[in-house]
Amino acid sequence: MYGVVTRNEQELSWPEFDRAFYEVKDVTGRATEPVSEAVNMISCFGDNAAVEARPELAPVSEDGTAATQEQPYFDWGYVCPNRDEYRTGVLEMVEDAAAANEDVRLDDIGFPRPEYCHCDICEERFAASEYDDWQAWRADVISEFVAEAADRIPGKTYLTLHPDPYPGHLYERSGIDIEAIEPHVDEFVVPLYDMAYSTTYWIETIASGFESLLDTPFSVELYAVDVDIDDLLHAAEVADAYGESVFFGYDASNARAALRRLTASSNDGVSHGG
Repeated sequence: MYGVVTRNEQELSWPEFDRAFYEVKDVTGRATEPVSEAVNMISCFGDNAAVEARPELAPVSEDGTAATQEQPYFDWGYVCPNRDEYRTGVLEMVEDAAAANEDVRLDDIGFPRPEYCHCDICEERFAASEYDDWQAWRADVISEFVAEAADRIPGKTYLTLHPDPYPGHLYERSGIDIEAIEPHVDEFVVPLYDMAYSTTYWIETIASGFESLLDTPFSVELYAVDVDIDDLLHAAEVADAYGESVFFGYDASNARAALRRLTASSNDGVSHGG
């Protein structure tokens, strides 16, 4: 199966795609109304606009460095998952999305990096918790959020994972405990983004790692913007050997052209196998 991830409503009904994800809230903080004809997708704790308006929302490390897009290793600003008002707002967005379409995709969950968060709220809650281990406490925060969000989703719960299947890395980096959240997730999505896909061995390496890590089905998302069609198609063929589906991100026209070429080649009897 092939799908698309887009911000453009008119692309949701294109017949080349078996599934469509519609970004109703992205990492810039831009938000729009959910739609009924696609899986609505919500950036949970990535939000430039919220952090710019209220800098105190950003997670901070022990040395006081805020997780904002001004830092060299962040492409966008984050909100601390323990900010209750913001978190409640995200859960309300999940409810609204599920009212439009019963399937919902949760994006950008978790803490931004291993050194976060040491804001006053996190320090107080960790001290008052039953946990002695800080990483275990962080993981409980994220697992609780995923469970609360999934409870509001009557259909399939999709969840995006950072593309690092090495054992323990998601737990250490983001506070994502795979075993704890898997009961609440119907399908994971792993973005494997590249600007060219001139080589694909790394796609196989990462995808096979997730195949070993997860009991739950997962799909692979590829970046389709300005990528050569043949290279994009080859990357899709590699990803398709591992994932339930392959999704193309943010250039539906290029993705459609690739799928049309795939269909034409199949009709001509050409094999694209490895």
